[in-house]
Amino acid sequence: MSALETSTPSAVSAPVPERARTTHVVGAYVALMKPRIIELLLLTTVPVMFLAAEDVPSFWLVVATVVGGTLSAGSANALNCVVDADIDVKMRRTARRPLPKHEVSSRSALVFGVALGVVSTLWLGFFVNWLSSGLALAANVFYVVGYTMILKRRTTQNIVWGGAAGCFPAMIGWTAVTNELAWTPVVLFLVVFFWTPPHFWSLAMRYREDYAAANVPMLPSVTTSREVASQIVTYSWVMVATSVALWPVAGMGWFYTGMALTLGIVFLVEAYDLKARSRETEELSVIKPMRLFHLSNAYLALLFVAAAADPFLR
Repeated sequence: MSALETSTPSAVSAPVPERARTTHVVGAYVALMKPRIIELLLLTTVPVMFLAAEDVPSFWLVVATVVGGTLSAGSANALNCVVDADIDVKMRRTARRPLPKHEVSSRSALVFGVALGVVSTLWLGFFVNWLSSGLALAANVFYVVGYTMILKRRTTQNIVWGGAAGCFPAMIGWTAVTNELAWTPVVLFLVVFFWTPPHFWSLAMRYREDYAAANVPMLPSVTTSREVASQIVTYSWVMVATSVALWPVAGMGWFYTGMALTLGIVFLVEAYDLKARSRETEELSVIKPMRLFHLSNAYLALLFVAAAADPFLR
């Protein structure tokens, strides 16, 4: 009996259904946009729209802003994946992204990222306003060129200055409603600016070996956990002080001010605990940096929701 005759159906590769292939490809392009990061950016956009309106903003304006913001952030993230493809493949946290897994070609990802950027700029310009559109474009360019291409591989302060790109959604949310800038969104911009180092460095502590392997000078990969924790505490104090400064600047009421103080105290306690744990060891299982990382996400979300709710409770 020949080998062909003895082969079983399981030995022959079954064709992949067209629907499954399409779903896989769509999923890969969606992954290029980094949806989890976009969710966090929208959490600092929509609440500010409520604060700017001091009421419930137009539903369609919110939808248009969210769609435009999603496309703009997705563009920046996709282009980031293209530029960082060589280091993403070396890091556990990023090795499953579409480019390292060869699910999407670099050229296709580049075209996709640029197309999203063009569409988002025009969408925000025509359906929101051109000031918001310009701010979104500026954030996109700064993230891709300023952070990804210039700062990330050259300085330990990469995320400090590069993280400014993630602060723009607060201003975009404000200008979407008012079509002008003011001190209130600037203060919120600064809150996110000072929040970014504690947030990202706590994550980078968890993956410091990845950054070292990829030769990216993220602070936790080039210095001790104790030094990183000390800087986290410093930035945390400035972040909390800036969040409270919104009270006199924007005339916030008791609800926001109370929440800012309460959330700030909780954040500072965890930051100091991280510092205390890092004094004794470099063992991540003892330092537990992800506790602060997860807390930082909750902190930012609750703070901005408090800002949105405050006008209704004054």
